[in-house]
Amino acid sequence: MRKIVGGGPKKVLYTLNAVRRIGLKNSAKALTAKNTCKACGLGMGGQLGGMTNELGEFPSVCNKSVQAQSTDIQSPIPSEVFSHSISELRELSPKELEHTGRLGNPIYKAKGSQHYREVEWDWALQYAIERFQQSQPNRSFFYASGRSSNEAGFLLQLLARLYGTNNVTNCSYYCHQATSVGLGSTIGTGTATIELKDLAHCDTIFIIGANPASNHPRLIHQLKNCRDRGGKIIIINPAKEPGLVKFSVPKSPASMIVGGTDIASLYLQPNIGGDIALLKGISKAVLELGTEDNNFIENYTDHFSTFKNDIDGTTWNDIEKSTGISKTKVYELAELYSQSNNAVFAWGMGITHHQFGSENVEYIANLALLRGMLGKPHAGLLPLRGHSNVQGIGTIGVKPILSSDVFQKIEQTLDIKLPIREGLNTLASLEAAHAGEMDNACIVGGNLYSATPDSKWAEAALNKVSFKLYLTTTLNQGHLYGIENDVLVLPVCARDEESQSTTQESMFNFVRLSDGGISRLDNVRSEVSILSALGKGLIDGDLPAEKTFSFEAFGSHEKIRDAIAKTVPGMEELKDIGIAKEEFYVRNRLMHTPQFNTENKRASFQTHAIPQPRNGSNDYPFLLASIRSEGQFNSIIYEENDSYRYNAGRDAVLISKEDMEHLCLNDGDKITVRSSTGKLENMKAQAFDIPPGNVLAYYPEANVLCEKRIDPRSFTPNFKSVPVAIEPFFD
Repeated sequence: MRKIVGGGPKKVLYTLNAVRRIGLKNSAKALTAKNTCKACGLGMGGQLGGMTNELGEFPSVCNKSVQAQSTDIQSPIPSEVFSHSISELRELSPKELEHTGRLGNPIYKAKGSQHYREVEWDWALQYAIERFQQSQPNRSFFYASGRSSNEAGFLLQLLARLYGTNNVTNCSYYCHQATSVGLGSTIGTGTATIELKDLAHCDTIFIIGANPASNHPRLIHQLKNCRDRGGKIIIINPAKEPGLVKFSVPKSPASMIVGGTDIASLYLQPNIGGDIALLKGISKAVLELGTEDNNFIENYTDHFSTFKNDIDGTTWNDIEKSTGISKTKVYELAELYSQSNNAVFAWGMGITHHQFGSENVEYIANLALLRGMLGKPHAGLLPLRGHSNVQGIGTIGVKPILSSDVFQKIEQTLDIKLPIREGLNTLASLEAAHAGEMDNACIVGGNLYSATPDSKWAEAALNKVSFKLYLTTTLNQGHLYGIENDVLVLPVCARDEESQSTTQESMFNFVRLSDGGISRLDNVRSEVSILSALGKGLIDGDLPAEKTFSFEAFGSHEKIRDAIAKTVPGMEELKDIGIAKEEFYVRNRLMHTPQFNTENKRASFQTHAIPQPRNGSNDYPFLLASIRSEGQFNSIIYEENDSYRYNAGRDAVLISKEDMEHLCLNDGDKITVRSSTGKLENMKAQAFDIPPGNVLAYYPEANVLCEKRIDPRSFTPNFKSVPVAIEPFFD
């Protein structure tokens, strides 16, 4: 394979071409205005400026930011496009669909029709209100992506609950909900324990089951800084990602000149699904080396003896068999860790996207607790969030179950009554739809169809929902599949177009203020104004006359922020952020002292058996993980080829060299990948550095292969460790 590194001149040229395409004036305004970045949860922008992070570092910009801005700065979709049928629109690739333009007017498709047509706002809002009025509340669900603001999210969950249902959910159930569960059971909180400046002083960073070179490019600069000051970067990932081996950092002239900076100090490639076995192996080696922190364990943790007994009873043969990694290599990693004084553990969906995702997270926390890498500055846990405000959406209550204190505070503060019937999570909402038990869905942002496992099943489930209301900036495949019945799509403002300021929360628990204020399209509306109008028509008229709460009044972002500050613990400073312009960290989340958010203030070791993801089936001898390319953001496709994986196309299946030889395959040979759920035909085999028995394919195309197996604790689907077979493809 030819040499390749991440970043470099190609990414600089991409940015320059994107700027030329959307215009220097438009791009400069979008990238420098005081608005939060629309891409990953690493966060930049806000009141320090569009290309500045919370440490004041400038420029803090990446390819993902430019890609996101490039689709927002588009002209409206020409009305003539909607003269084409749904089947004709389906012929467009996801990239082509994204680049047809911004949705500029409401569009409606009636049951049985093969066309969308543009409609007026007054008609659209009244029609949506009438459709929800015609149904029992628990036959509806409400879903939000991580691109919505805290203000819109809070109003959405109020709308759903006052309508009468707790079927309120968000995209985290398809990504990091396993993190929330796994950290909740170990340290009593579900988010990062560190702030960004902790990365500037740590001496070791673990990157586990994540590819920040593609998905969080600005994190690479922090990894480079750690290497520059003599620290270690330990990568644990089945795939040898070129951008994690060497990365040409555009922000660093020296890195560009020499052709890239070494990122990984040590790179281990366990089998897909072998993370718990590897983490047990590292723990076993640490204990055998005698480098555990006994003082920390005794004073600040529980259940260590049970954990240690399990580790002692786990053989090296078990560990090597499950991981495919030798004891010698595991010891090498453990020795590096044992030399560390301040280690940070970061992970992505390679950890959470398993039916044992919560257990994976618990074992990362176990490893940190073993050497006292929690409860002190410059060390701790960092889940790598993909959406820019997915963490904030969860913080302010877009989830099926509110904590008892938030529930009570909302009722008391707003003088309202909330339903108590248990709500449905994301996949459970679609399962109810598939069973014919959902009349309505309100889907704010995202692409629920493309994000759901077992694509044919997902389409069938959405087809059975009688009425779907979408709020979006651009069209995606979710507006073309699963739309057999009535569909209404409403165009919304991008974040920097909001007429009122909005707030977002980074994965470091840092709340930013976005000014908005940029005017691009004449007939789009903010999510809050739409949700406020729906609430006014659907609910306000049924509230007692003496009630002070009304959705009409909650069209004010300041009023919403006041309500959040009074009802959501840790968000008290949100009340005055629009006036004071002072951004802040959510209270009681950073853990710089060893006092944990559990009932007894102690952390808890968790113990589980090594999972067996292959299920003993000989029919599907490979394990597949779905992956994102450098040129995509979640389900949004910006580039058809993956420049960080040897220019692989969307139809590539990445296979080890050994398996290619065993299957008598050459690069480019046509294959079919089959699972118990479905098959991908006419795919292209491509050799890649991955352990034998493991294969990779691109998300969301690979969703057709993913069974609806879930982590029973977090309800996160299994998008990784999917048993598959590989066969020749014949035309």
